[in-house]
Amino acid sequence: MFKNGFFGNVIETVDPSVTTQNASSVTAGSFMLCIIVSIILGFLISLIYIITHKKEGYSQSYVLTMIMLPSVVALILLLINTTYGALSLAGAFALVRFRSIPGDPRDITYIFYSMATGVACGLGYIGFAIAFFIILGAVNLVLNYFNFGGCRLNHMTLKIAIPENLDYQGVFDPILKKYTSYYKLRRVKTTNFGTLFELIYSVDVYDDLNQKAFLDEIRALNGNLTVTLVYFKYDDKVYEN
Repeated sequence: MFKNGFFGNVIETVDPSVTTQNASSVTAGSFMLCIIVSIILGFLISLIYIITHKKEGYSQSYVLTMIMLPSVVALILLLINTTYGALSLAGAFALVRFRSIPGDPRDITYIFYSMATGVACGLGYIGFAIAFFIILGAVNLVLNYFNFGGCRLNHMTLKIAIPENLDYQGVFDPILKKYTSYYKLRRVKTTNFGTLFELIYSVDVYDDLNQKAFLDEIRALNGNLTVTLVYFKYDDKVYEN
């Protein structure tokens, strides 16, 4: 059952020609080992996720998902390995496909991180699972600590309401040049039954932007009507082609 070496497979390879009754080589001990290790690694992965997402926040349900996912994948792989040896690993991933709403690509990466750990545990490679967790976890923590790939610019959407009699061509350009590193008018539409226009810009602003001063100068030109400044990811429909 248990082979020598830290990176050995704790579950013996099953011959597909053997019947189901004789094929199972998983004892209660090896089963518990794989499941407990996968749960522990899932918990540690969730801790790394929490540490690296302190600033932007995170969902509790997402954290709990990462704790449970490795053990679920490990169990499926254990059953495949001992009962249906002919079933490919691709079939296992088809069983545990994760679907989520579009979001931060890092969140999807953490799901694959958890799944890969569960696969290693499910196939019996406990040592590889632990080594993989340590290496990738250390890389994530180091990259997060040094803010690797971080950008001082924020991609935002600026919405300015103006009265219908205001000629908006170039009116806000001096202010946008002063406070943004890039701006572009994306859309113009009428609102409030045609009594107002809404200008929608995509802008790049620095982290140290004085937002109040920026918005106050715009309000002085648009008659103190509504001005909205939102992050790109919360208003991405503005950028549809």
